[in-house]
Amino acid sequence: MAAESDPESEVFEITDFTTASEWERFVSRVEEVLNDWKLIGNSAGKLSPEKGEYTSGTWEEKSQDINFADFKFYITHHFLKKECDKDDGTDKLEEDAFPLAMQDLLCMNNDFPPRAHCLVRWYGVREFVVITPGTNCEAIISESKCNLLLSSLSISLTNSGCQVPMFVQIQQKWRRMYAGECQGPGVRTDFEMVHLRKVPSQYNHLSGLLDIFKSKIGCGLSLLPPVNIAIRFTYILQDWQQYSWPQQPPDFDTLLGGEVGGVEFGKLPFGACEEPISELHLATTWPQLTEGIVVDNDVYSDLDPLQAPHWSVRVRTAENPQCLLGDTLTELFKLCFRKESTEDILGRGGAEEESKENSDISSALSKLTEPAATVPISKLSVSNMVHSARKHIRRHRHLDESPLNTNVLNSVLLYLFPDAAVEKSSEHSKTKAAQSNASGKAEQDKNSDDNLFFQLKSAPIDSLTYRLALCVCLVNYNHGGLRAVAHLWQEFVLELRYRWENNYLICGLSGGPPDLRCCLFHQKLQMLNCCIERKRARDEARKVLEGSRERERRVSSSCQNVRPVPESLTATTASTSTREVSPGKSWESWSDSEEEFFECLSDQAEIETPHTEGEKEGCKIKAEGRLHPCNNMTLLNSPEPLYIPVTQEPAPMTEDLLEEQSEVLAKLGTSAEGTHLRARMQSACLLSDMESFKAANPGCVLEDFVRWYSPRDYIKEEEVDERGNRVMKGELSARMKIPGNMWVEAWETARAIPARRQRRLFDDTKEAEKVLHYLAMQKPADLARHLLPCILHAAILKLKEEESVEGIPSVKKNIHQATCQATKLLQPPIHDYKKIEDFINQLMTMETAITRARSLKAKFSICEGEKGEDTEELEKFVSSLLEEPEVVVIGAGQGPTGSIIHKLFVSAQRAALLAPVEEELGHDRKPPGGINKVPDFPLPAGREILLRTCVPRPAPYSKSLPQRLFCVTMREEFRLAGAFSSDTSFF
Repeated sequence: MAAESDPESEVFEITDFTTASEWERFVSRVEEVLNDWKLIGNSAGKLSPEKGEYTSGTWEEKSQDINFADFKFYITHHFLKKECDKDDGTDKLEEDAFPLAMQDLLCMNNDFPPRAHCLVRWYGVREFVVITPGTNCEAIISESKCNLLLSSLSISLTNSGCQVPMFVQIQQKWRRMYAGECQGPGVRTDFEMVHLRKVPSQYNHLSGLLDIFKSKIGCGLSLLPPVNIAIRFTYILQDWQQYSWPQQPPDFDTLLGGEVGGVEFGKLPFGACEEPISELHLATTWPQLTEGIVVDNDVYSDLDPLQAPHWSVRVRTAENPQCLLGDTLTELFKLCFRKESTEDILGRGGAEEESKENSDISSALSKLTEPAATVPISKLSVSNMVHSARKHIRRHRHLDESPLNTNVLNSVLLYLFPDAAVEKSSEHSKTKAAQSNASGKAEQDKNSDDNLFFQLKSAPIDSLTYRLALCVCLVNYNHGGLRAVAHLWQEFVLELRYRWENNYLICGLSGGPPDLRCCLFHQKLQMLNCCIERKRARDEARKVLEGSRERERRVSSSCQNVRPVPESLTATTASTSTREVSPGKSWESWSDSEEEFFECLSDQAEIETPHTEGEKEGCKIKAEGRLHPCNNMTLLNSPEPLYIPVTQEPAPMTEDLLEEQSEVLAKLGTSAEGTHLRARMQSACLLSDMESFKAANPGCVLEDFVRWYSPRDYIKEEEVDERGNRVMKGELSARMKIPGNMWVEAWETARAIPARRQRRLFDDTKEAEKVLHYLAMQKPADLARHLLPCILHAAILKLKEEESVEGIPSVKKNIHQATCQATKLLQPPIHDYKKIEDFINQLMTMETAITRARSLKAKFSICEGEKGEDTEELEKFVSSLLEEPEVVVIGAGQGPTGSIIHKLFVSAQRAALLAPVEEELGHDRKPPGGINKVPDFPLPAGREILLRTCVPRPAPYSKSLPQRLFCVTMREEFRLAGAFSSDTSFF
């Protein structure tokens, strides 16, 4: 008994017969989705869609995942969004009003909409729900599964009261087979479809399709009202016989001979190498016909395309046509990721030979420039020296060993360095060219397009960097790729070194310090040019000084027989010359030291300046390095005027050197010692100016220097002296009186040394060698990365230039957006190359759009010259072809545009059919009647016939409901999409 009363021993098995099956869960899930999307209830009451609204309106969709057991489906709601839906009359609808989808079946405002969902084109509905199998799920081919899904949809529509049509995709996806249903109060529409590979011969015309439609709706002929018919035939034009090739044929007499679309150096290639427009589709439409008006059977047809009341055209573009600008940019972008160095590409032997050539050229040039005293440098030709030396060196090199053709290389170098041409032989003309180039750049800065390089961090237009980028791009694309680029780069660096060693300015660069708004490569070239300028100035100053000394010697030697030189003057000069130098070195030895001291250009002016003597430590000090008096100011402790000294210019720096300096200063830390050391490093220029000021103004004090150097730090106040007179007295500002002030410390440290005998703040020799070493160590990939902003800059300008000719609004807008995007992409120090690649693809897309517009304009201008009118209409038509999915031809076949299209088809037909006909007939035979009739148009590539009517189904006493059949016949496809409505009130 105990065991029987134990509750754990009692087991109850409960069987729940109300458990839902997988099919019921699927139906319930569909109803939940319809409820979430608020598709429950009556959908009627909306206004009929306006004409063309299916094309111009916005189609939206939303989807969710649903499962039938383990099988995944996507349920998607497609609908046409309207800005203003007038639903005021929805509440006043009758209970048995037709659903919105049934009203759309008969609407004629949007027949054959282009680029719409296939169900919209076939059934004309503006809102529907589609259930499709998941991405990795198999197609629903089994008839039982199809019926199961259709029954599920029917139950969901009935239970939820949804009046939006629902479709399910069956069979293979490529067949685009759909079956569906739409339910309303007492009515139902079944959507059925037939898809065949071959077109049955009896249904290849209107008469046969009418028979199918009438037999399907099952009404007696006496009760059937006239069937409304809409017909659309599509003709395809593929052969553009009258249009020339997209690119000009190559000119084999030029350096770029044999290259398609070849251009001269300095210009980027542009345009398509293949036809960007592959096909033109002409749709001839008869929008509203009634049965019996038109005849179309297997014997005869009234459907002449020239007589069609409505023509529309769309173009089919080639997918990713090869375009020159895009290919050029792509190849240069690929070059950015190569790993080879110049030595790896050309070999160490080549590099040693080039260095030997460089030394030989230098020695040859030095021999040519030895008689500088008798032959002015302005009379020598740089190009003669360079080219003759190189010609002599390269006679022993075989042409096949050079990666870059010698003629091409010489042309590139002359383009990069035009001052080396024979016509520009004199140094004076080169200097003038450099000055005009700098002034031209100043004028270009006023132009927004020319200032684009500021935003893109590239280089000015027509600068050496810009020209080099174009040449590297073209050489890489047309003349040998990586090896040719390495060869060009090696020659470029050798040319720069030659110019540095021989004091020739680099053309194509503005004067002054490096412009930090430009790319780093351009800054490096500007730095090298700045070094050459400093070196030339120093050499000119040395020549002036040596000339003055030579004149003094000649004067002294000629006066030896007249009177001796006073010993006091000799002693004074000797003491002055050796005052600031270490023992054992004369003043001349310090002046000739190029590595440590700076020589200014004011030696001659200094000689003419009257000497002022002061007292310091019992010795007389002579003023040196004066420029000119500073207004009417005098020294505070002396009645002598205050002179502005000749000072050294601050050292120019590139952005990478500035970053290195910032890092060094930051590493000093925030300690007192680090702060002091940082201040001393930053005050090198200040110390140099103080020493120059002391040398020019003997007996001066710190207050004098501050009055000239920083007037705001010298505060003047009006005071009353002992005699009652108002006088102005000044003192240093508060920040100058802070203990440990760097200015006070630097002033106490500074010695009276003119600028010409100071240690140089900017060692041009050292900096030039650093730049040349930096450039020599760059790999071709590094060069490509440096020049990439300039190339993208040039590509944007090229697109702007081409777009201005074609006038495409969308491309103009895209170019502006691309420019703004490139401004962010090309800012250093790190470039996102994935985004740059996407940006290049955008430029390629714009180039393709421009070439398509150019191709269409060329095609439609073939017959334009015959009439010389309606040009604006044609241009508008061509531009619309690229912007819109389908363009209406005004006047159809009788209008000016239609006549051009007609002639294009006629030309293509004659080219395609005349030769075969002549071959079949033979030379001695003639066709009957002596006329070879060639049809103006080919057979239609597609026939679309839309049949609509409103009849009672399934019985004569049923409601009159809309019926629709859409027929598509093509060469290898036959499709019937029918929507047949039935009255379910009594069935």
